[in-house]
Amino acid sequence: MLSQLRELHGFKGFSNLAFSRFISNVGNGVSPIALAYGVLSLPHSTGRDLSIVMAARFIPLLAFMLFGGVIADRFQRNRLVGGSDMLGSFLAATSAISLIAGFSSVWLLALMGGLFGVLNAIWWPAMSGVLPEILPKEKLQEGNAVIGLMTNIGYIIGTLSGGVIVATAGAGWGLLVDAISFFIAGVIVWKLPLIEKLKEKSPGIIHDLIVGWKEFISRSWVIAMVISFALINMAFESMLSVLGPLNFSNPVTGPRQWSYNVAGLSVGMLLGGIWVLKVKMTRPLLITMFLIAVSAVWDFSLAFGLPLWVTIVAGIFSGVSVEVFTVTWSTSLQSHIPEESYSRVNSYDALGSYGIAPLGIIAAGPLAMHFGVHAILMVTGAVTLIAAVATLLVPSVRNLRND
Repeated sequence: MLSQLRELHGFKGFSNLAFSRFISNVGNGVSPIALAYGVLSLPHSTGRDLSIVMAARFIPLLAFMLFGGVIADRFQRNRLVGGSDMLGSFLAATSAISLIAGFSSVWLLALMGGLFGVLNAIWWPAMSGVLPEILPKEKLQEGNAVIGLMTNIGYIIGTLSGGVIVATAGAGWGLLVDAISFFIAGVIVWKLPLIEKLKEKSPGIIHDLIVGWKEFISRSWVIAMVISFALINMAFESMLSVLGPLNFSNPVTGPRQWSYNVAGLSVGMLLGGIWVLKVKMTRPLLITMFLIAVSAVWDFSLAFGLPLWVTIVAGIFSGVSVEVFTVTWSTSLQSHIPEESYSRVNSYDALGSYGIAPLGIIAAGPLAMHFGVHAILMVTGAVTLIAAVATLLVPSVRNLRND
């Protein structure tokens, strides 16, 4: 493993990219806990308000995602990522100051989230294409795994400290940590020593979208995975953004208990990253979709009200599954999709995979208030299990190889 790290360090810009993901995800670990309990701390707030704020980032993200992919394939990707991070830090700081100063509201937090979603529509497809500009294809799985490790170490630190910060200092201070981390990460990525490539002049945005669409639909394994993850992500984001905080709603013990669960997810992702760094899977999607199916154990452990240590262990297993999938999926796309259209294909992937996630987040709060949190957690677990198993019925998913 040390020899792999030394080899990757030799590629100019890789270490800085990895460090930027660590810094950014310290804040990302704090942010969802701080934002969720910041909303719940507002006067007369309910699960419905939490659903509104948490869904606010997704809607503009999805609305502008395709255009973000076109932009990312036209311009220097690290500058788009760095600029989006730095601008996003000011939006996060506005939310933080509003909570600290006591003038926050559900609609202000939703507005800041919506603007952040627009930036994220540019950030996401651009970020996905930065690593292939640094590493050769044969090093992408190792590179994705190391980036994942740094991401998850930062996320673990963030989630563990996030529960403490929110419970002691308040949610606003947690969001301020997130804002600072975003700004630092943005500066690092902006300054990555990448050489801007000359790109062919495009006939126009519509032409670029059509070319990206043709690349996207030409692979049955991509279509099958995107359809499956439309349901899986709807269930997962509903649980992570709304149902988990509602399940631990006690204002004194809740933030810490939920942060322990999310930290368990991050620890699992760290372990999954170490595993996938060492193992070359001949049929990566076959293995990862089996793991995703079993990861529904986290939803079920929360639904049955099992002891805290059991839900944390379930979260760890879910994290292993998520990280192994994330690395192998990124590597599969980067290995099989042409670099010049990669960001556009990634945009179609993200749009399809997260297209109905806002509906789940919006509905999760009201449904939990009506039927009970545990009942809706049973539903999210069942959706994850069934959708993941269904992908294994597609031969091109089972048989895909990243030679």
